[in-house]
Amino acid sequence: MGRGRRFRPVWYGVFGALVLMFPVRTEISCRSCQLAASGEWRPRQQLVLLKLKTDARDSLLQATGSRGEVAGDVGSTSSVEQQPESGREREEEAVRRTAAVAVAAAAAASRRSRRSSTDPFDAFEELGSTLSRGKVHSRQFADGGPEARLKHRGRRSSGGGGGGGSSSGGSRERAELRWNKEERRTSSSRQEELKLTSSTFALTGDSAHNQAMVHWSGQNSSVILMLTKLYDFNLGSVTESSLWRSTDYGTTYEKLNEKVGVKTILSYLYVSPNNKRKIMLLTDPEVENSLLISTDEGATYQKYRLSFYVLSLLFHPEQEDWILAYGHDQKLYSSVEFGRRWQLVHERVAPNRFYWSKTGLDKEPGLIHLETSISDTQALYVTCKLQNCTEANKGKPFPGYIDPNSLVVQDEYVFVQVSTGGRPIYYVSSRRDLFTPMKLPKYTLPKDLHVISTDENRVVAAVQEWNQNDTYNLYVSESGGVYYTLALESVVSSMGPEGNVMIDLYEVAGIKGMFLANKKLEDQVKTYITYNKGRDWRLLQAPSTDLHGNSIHCILPYCSLHLHLHVSANPYTSGNIASKESAPGIIVASGSIGAELTSSNVSMFITSDAGNTWRQIFDEEYSVLYLDQGGALVAIRHTPLPIRHLWLSFDEGRVWNKYSFTSSPLFVDGVLGEPGEETLIMTIFGHVSHRSEWQLVKIDFRSIFNRRCTEADYQTWHLHNQGEPCLMGVKRIYRKLKPIARCVMGKTYSVTMTSEPCDCTESDFECDYGYERRTDGRCTPAFWFQPSSMSRSCTTGHTFLNSTGYRKVVSNNCTAGVMDLYMARRLPCPSQAPKGLHLVTSEGKLTALLSHNVTFLVFLEQGDGSRTSITVDFGDGNAITYSNVSSIEDGIKHIYKNVGIYRVSATAENSLGSETAVLFLHITCQLEYIHLSAPFVAVKNKEVNLTAVLWPSQVGTVTYIWWFGNNSEPVITLEGSVAFTFPREGINIVTVQVAAGNTILQDRKTIAVHEYFRSHLLAFSSNLDDHNPDVAEWRLDVSRVIKNSMVQATDVSPEQLLVTVLPGLPTAAEFFLLPDKELTEGKPEKTTTHLDQLLELVLGALNQNQVQFTLRPGVQITVYAAHLSAAPLVDTTENHSSSAMLMLLSVVVVGLAVFLIYKFKRKIPGLHLYAAMQDEKEQEMIRSPVSPTESTPSCSSQRELITSPEPLDTEVNTQPIECIKPHPRVKFSTELPTYIDV
Repeated sequence: MGRGRRFRPVWYGVFGALVLMFPVRTEISCRSCQLAASGEWRPRQQLVLLKLKTDARDSLLQATGSRGEVAGDVGSTSSVEQQPESGREREEEAVRRTAAVAVAAAAAASRRSRRSSTDPFDAFEELGSTLSRGKVHSRQFADGGPEARLKHRGRRSSGGGGGGGSSSGGSRERAELRWNKEERRTSSSRQEELKLTSSTFALTGDSAHNQAMVHWSGQNSSVILMLTKLYDFNLGSVTESSLWRSTDYGTTYEKLNEKVGVKTILSYLYVSPNNKRKIMLLTDPEVENSLLISTDEGATYQKYRLSFYVLSLLFHPEQEDWILAYGHDQKLYSSVEFGRRWQLVHERVAPNRFYWSKTGLDKEPGLIHLETSISDTQALYVTCKLQNCTEANKGKPFPGYIDPNSLVVQDEYVFVQVSTGGRPIYYVSSRRDLFTPMKLPKYTLPKDLHVISTDENRVVAAVQEWNQNDTYNLYVSESGGVYYTLALESVVSSMGPEGNVMIDLYEVAGIKGMFLANKKLEDQVKTYITYNKGRDWRLLQAPSTDLHGNSIHCILPYCSLHLHLHVSANPYTSGNIASKESAPGIIVASGSIGAELTSSNVSMFITSDAGNTWRQIFDEEYSVLYLDQGGALVAIRHTPLPIRHLWLSFDEGRVWNKYSFTSSPLFVDGVLGEPGEETLIMTIFGHVSHRSEWQLVKIDFRSIFNRRCTEADYQTWHLHNQGEPCLMGVKRIYRKLKPIARCVMGKTYSVTMTSEPCDCTESDFECDYGYERRTDGRCTPAFWFQPSSMSRSCTTGHTFLNSTGYRKVVSNNCTAGVMDLYMARRLPCPSQAPKGLHLVTSEGKLTALLSHNVTFLVFLEQGDGSRTSITVDFGDGNAITYSNVSSIEDGIKHIYKNVGIYRVSATAENSLGSETAVLFLHITCQLEYIHLSAPFVAVKNKEVNLTAVLWPSQVGTVTYIWWFGNNSEPVITLEGSVAFTFPREGINIVTVQVAAGNTILQDRKTIAVHEYFRSHLLAFSSNLDDHNPDVAEWRLDVSRVIKNSMVQATDVSPEQLLVTVLPGLPTAAEFFLLPDKELTEGKPEKTTTHLDQLLELVLGALNQNQVQFTLRPGVQITVYAAHLSAAPLVDTTENHSSSAMLMLLSVVVVGLAVFLIYKFKRKIPGLHLYAAMQDEKEQEMIRSPVSPTESTPSCSSQRELITSPEPLDTEVNTQPIECIKPHPRVKFSTELPTYIDV
């Protein structure tokens, strides 16, 4: 299941490659959904910045192998246009979890790489925004984890803080020409230019450092910390670092290397979200695995050793000293002393799938929600106590396994995914209640689902349906997060390099219920706006004039304004669009005018009235930043050249004035703004040349304002939608600064809004679940929906809400009006027969392992659950009855003792009727070994019986796949034996594969096919049994020795003699004589005579004890012909006569019995016959790619089969099939012999 992320915006005034990152743990997939934090904090006001030197650029180009510009910020020399996403989990995870910010695409990778990579910029590529010629390439969220994975959207670049847009190469050239002209104009009249109050500080000694992380300690604090690092692109690691600290808002900095250790290499910086004075620094683990802690805003530090390698940190949202740390070995650690001591919480924790508890929802503040890995396809959702995570204290809120990387805990909702039958089922829990399947319209059939937001007691989800490829549909829920209705179809999406999905949806800050979305309509992408949370959408009216006052003829719906909604996943990073909570109604974005959205001819647009009217403010790319809580706007042009000017507007972008912020042009790498909404002090980071020190330019904007704002400087502004003042059920009136006022609102200013409720109208209601909006605006039932259906929670004697087909939009505050007409009506619950009974396993599968717990879940859609009994028949003679449905919410557990297919049924019954649901459950035992029973030699054009023997003998439903010789098409059977006729002489290979459950094993045999041959059984002196380990390799070696001995004793050609030792004890063998085709000329008469002569010769040698061999020093083995005759058959010595005679008698009896069976009845049910072959091999094991688990069944394998002839006369076993467990102290043979007569 896809995840969404939420971020708490504080300051959007960042542009270029410098970003301030504050990812808060929750997940979001829209372009920007500004939601409150949900149990996780990442350090805010911290940024990572990159300055590229010439040598770094060369390394970068060598690494990427592409020609491009080195990534930087506004004024950076070049940027990497596209970079491969790969890993360095150390850099990715730790930086992403810290809120450090990427200042360029060339951000550094970790000293220790956790994944292969060829690009040293990969880590920062995922970290923040990357600038191409000064353009921010925003990143978006990935499916694979809850942390913010920032991705590159290759379709276009994004702008800087509030509004950088994309442009073509041609527009870049025009921009550079304009810059040169303007600079020349400015240089000729510098005495007249407007200047800003600024000071510059150079980080002396760090000229080689090409990365920096900056943290402003907090609002009302003058402390700034800056960590600079030298990243070696050839080594792929950080080799130097320096820590700088300012106590005067960035005017001067002090180097702290001696305080943290001169040889210490620092990697990351963390800050407690609840106490900004507490700072944590993480060292490079390959040099020194430790952390440094400061409690005085970085003035002094104490060092503590770490025993594990930190990948990411998660701070508690309320307790300033509580931290969770995720290690590289999938272990989760906790500290309640701000990192001074650590304790192991849990092992095998899924990356980034751990969450702090939420006050008011969870039972205790120290509770942790986490996902533990069971296998590649299974995971568990558990809750654990912070300091006492034992098995006894673990909670399992979801009964059964979930899909890996699917747990999302966001606000009051918990989401998990369970796949069954190749189709995902999404479950939701509201306010930590029981899990319920999410109800999308019946035939939605989602291929993919992402939770966009969960604010204001409602879930917004993006769903890719079965017939969609590059678009998603938006669905919205009621307060429980269970029932969803369609809000907007075909929203544009794109796929990142690592499979992350980016949705073109933007939530406007400061205006509740206002969204912008890009919809694909007839292969054209158009921008739509809504003021009531997706209930109604419309196109944007384009400006009436362009930047130069020329009229624009753009008539709806054929022509409209379209916006790039690509924002950075980091709220401190500017993208293509920006808005601000403290400046309601002001939106700055890049876009184009026409029939559809384009990436060429991109201009900057602004609206001051919440999207009703728009104005063009620039015809090229700019980063637009908010100052003084939105009272002023700052714009910085995207250009690869050094700059020294910026633009200011005090009237919502109507007039822009040019200011210089430095006397010498500067390659700008990034900007850091003062925390809080006021933002009147900012620092521009840059460099004069590629090899110069960092230049930190502090700009104080307070000097350009005349005074503090008074009440006379404000005016009222009525929010409306094309003249309609009632939005979300209220009339909202805001207090805004007058455009002509040039004053400072200050830190004490707060957005003031008065509201007046409106009478409810039809537009305040959306279609309820199961209803669809028709062209006339009415909501009518979908063809699949039965309006009379009701939840099983409706019990007799109580009431329920009977839907009218409409439901009030969540957070809509309208009153009276048509409310009674559209609101659901409360009616008494009628008595109703049970209907819609569902029976599934908790894992959603139709198979289970023997002797393992199987959990059955029973759901009832309709009926009085409290008065409806449930009877579950497990199909094995056991059944259980429950008095009501509510008593089985946690599932019904059962253990099967025998392998088989069971008909499991659940029956719901009350006084009005009953309903039954059935499933057929396959109980299996793990298949561990197979053996293909086949003759060593077969007769041409004569049927041969081939049998696959299984261990255990009964494992459940089995499929056999047979390949014969060179045939490319297999024969598939459900029986373990087949008969096959070989039409030609020669060597044939037979392969059998056995598929049982999710396991596939195979074995193969080589069979020699001849038209004429003679065979005979062999016996041995009994001392051979003492040295027979009964393994295939031993039999092959002994067969070769016997053949050589027989050839020496008889002078028979080796090509005419085949020998195979048969499996089992006592030891027996069989030899085969083949005709000499040159001598017999292929004539049957000559062949028969020749074979008879050879057989007589060999038997004579055997009967005269001429065939002997030495098994080992002192162990002499004699080979006999295994039949009764007058010739001496046995050694008549004292030691061997009686045992040898008994052995021979046993062999003869077995041989005759098997001969009769094979001759007169090829196959007897329940009996497996097979012969050993020359090239017996170990079996190959093939795991199915959909194998859900690597767990081993509890049953033992039947690795032995009795070799005595007694089973031949037994009937077919009618006992229930099960894994047969052999006696622990008895070892049987693993194979049975088959004898062939010609």
